[in-house]
Amino acid sequence: MSDLDLCYMPASEALRLFKAKKLSPVELMQATIDRAEATKATINCFTFTHFDEAMALARKAEAKYAKGARTGALEGLPIGIKDESYIKGKPTSHGSLLSKDAIGGHTSTMNERVTRAGGIVHARTATPEFSCAGYTWSKRWGVTRNPWNPDFTPGGSSGGSAATLASGTSSIATGSDIAGSIRIPASACGLVGFKPPYGRNPDEPPFNLDFYCHTGPLARNVTDAILLQNVMAGPSPLDIATLRPKLRLPLGYKPIKGWKIAFSMDLGSFEVDPEVRKNTLAACDVFRSLGATVEEVDLGWGDEVLKAGMAYLEHLFGASLSPLLAKHGKDMTSYARQFAEDGQKSKATDFVATLDVAARMYLTLGPLLEKYDVLICPTNALPAVPAEFDQTKGKVEINGEQVNPSLGWVMTTPFNMLSRCPVLSVPSGRAANGVPTGIQIVGRTYSDADVFRAAMAYETAQGQWYTNAGTRPSL
Repeated sequence: MSDLDLCYMPASEALRLFKAKKLSPVELMQATIDRAEATKATINCFTFTHFDEAMALARKAEAKYAKGARTGALEGLPIGIKDESYIKGKPTSHGSLLSKDAIGGHTSTMNERVTRAGGIVHARTATPEFSCAGYTWSKRWGVTRNPWNPDFTPGGSSGGSAATLASGTSSIATGSDIAGSIRIPASACGLVGFKPPYGRNPDEPPFNLDFYCHTGPLARNVTDAILLQNVMAGPSPLDIATLRPKLRLPLGYKPIKGWKIAFSMDLGSFEVDPEVRKNTLAACDVFRSLGATVEEVDLGWGDEVLKAGMAYLEHLFGASLSPLLAKHGKDMTSYARQFAEDGQKSKATDFVATLDVAARMYLTLGPLLEKYDVLICPTNALPAVPAEFDQTKGKVEINGEQVNPSLGWVMTTPFNMLSRCPVLSVPSGRAANGVPTGIQIVGRTYSDADVFRAAMAYETAQGQWYTNAGTRPSL
């Protein structure tokens, strides 16, 4: 087996081989680090790296497997952790010059669970500044690029996590999602990305109390996403929003023959790129081939949905950044500065109006999901924007129409508004420029297993992208 095959090996397969003593965590970690060094100039997906410590931990994991000792659910795997959560004694930058690489005084619950399960944090993955863009570049770290086509973004804000998986420099990775920040990069990089229902996974205060906010896994296949989700999920005494009891997802699922699937190409108001449209229709045909019926539905949503989603984000997330403006505005990226300025203008009445829109959205989606098992739609309306795109200066056109340059080219935000619905993004194909496209599988509130059952059936029919050398990025 080549080192490249090792780097793209599914996490679940690596664990199986560790236990069978046919592969050492040291071998996997060395191949992963070598690959990271070889691709860093092109992809730039990492901020801080901890390679020496990671190799020492891989040797400890190797010894555990050699002895047949008890091992954790992620024991020995190289895991990319998004550079916005904390690890005690390690720097976290939030992609900003303002943080001055502050050393964590504690470990975030999610990261503690990963490391307690034996996951090895060999690197932190890049984000846009304060995770407030759908692409990934910052003054602190430069531009992160898409391994499928470096001219384009890997998405954001969990763009570094997606890029590390697509480039074979982590086995699995963490993300967070406040407007699509797991699903946008999952789609743009041909990955599986899960936005769990609000409260399923712990988050950091105060944004654990913001129902748009979710932490979740990014992976190269559905099984690996389940593997990490099962480690991340569960109640925490530090997060009042976390749900009891812990939900553990199974790895095996029944077929979906006889399922009724609702389908919307544009969610009522989005312009959708022709290549995304074509790949989405092909995905619908895959579900039909599995014995499901797929019917197009009208959600009754309009332009008010994205406007309300943006207004909510400005009111809470944008306003949380606004105190930085007076002293640090000149050091902020253009997009973070604009977001903070918009937050200053937001009024409480604007915020309340966004809640009314979300409530009306569910008056159609809720009853619809009583009739259908899941809803599917595109993840990104455009495969991706350029890697250096700046929403404060650039324009985005789809089908000759200008769309909101911040979130008008993605179709993820409506499901942060309806945050109790689990949403899984899976690959649907690739565009002519090489950038992948994806579909979202939306489930009934708190019915996580439904979206994984649909995704597993779909992936089994389609085949996995990264296990075959011919269907990986040609870096």
